[in-house]
Amino acid sequence: MDWQDEGTLIAVRPHGESSAIVEVFTATHGLHAGLVRGGTSRKLAPVLQQGTQLSVEWRARLEDHIGTFRVEPIKSRSAALMGERRALYGLGSICALLAFALPEREPHPGLYRATQHLFDALGTDARWPALYLLWEKALLEELGFALDLSECAATGATEELVYVSPKTGRAVSRAGAGEWADRLLPLPGLLLGEASGNPRDILDGLRTTGYFLDTWLAPAMGDRPIPAARARFLSLLQREERPA
Repeated sequence: MDWQDEGTLIAVRPHGESSAIVEVFTATHGLHAGLVRGGTSRKLAPVLQQGTQLSVEWRARLEDHIGTFRVEPIKSRSAALMGERRALYGLGSICALLAFALPEREPHPGLYRATQHLFDALGTDARWPALYLLWEKALLEELGFALDLSECAATGATEELVYVSPKTGRAVSRAGAGEWADRLLPLPGLLLGEASGNPRDILDGLRTTGYFLDTWLAPAMGDRPIPAARARFLSLLQREERPA
């Protein structure tokens, strides 16, 4: 069994004396693990970093074996972000959520393209925190936990949608919220496709997507907690937004 593909290194851990087991989010084979011989060597260790874009060749005697990877670097990302603390934290959160949530060896071409776009925006496009929020929304949708933000769950209205129901994941209008407004989650315009890079809106949106990651996605993963890397990233954004 063998194939060639391109993908981004999501996670790496030492194995034995000099090898490493890596997880790569690939274009056509989804999240896939494999052994890299000599992965902790001076030659390969700098290559096997989170976010590195790789050309990979996977081989195994049987399809259900873990197999081995031969890797060639295409683009390094973590090294380029060393001076960008927020982008590094964002990179860590993306990789941790992918490793946590994606079923192994299941293709997700749409999510793959969105993820590559986000990876490439880190540290180079000032709008990347907004793209990150939309990526979390896309991740929920890809895994079967889509939010329905098309109309108000209470009135059917399509205007002034400013809340999300924590029970149903459906939008709620200002008029439809009534006395329940303080129990609903915020719905910033960014989640509705409106252009906005306002830090407050991004944090409000991450509060909402984070709620559904915790209460919908995590239970489906066997009640494992959402990776701490996301909380660290969110905490950094909150500290940066807080007035000096």
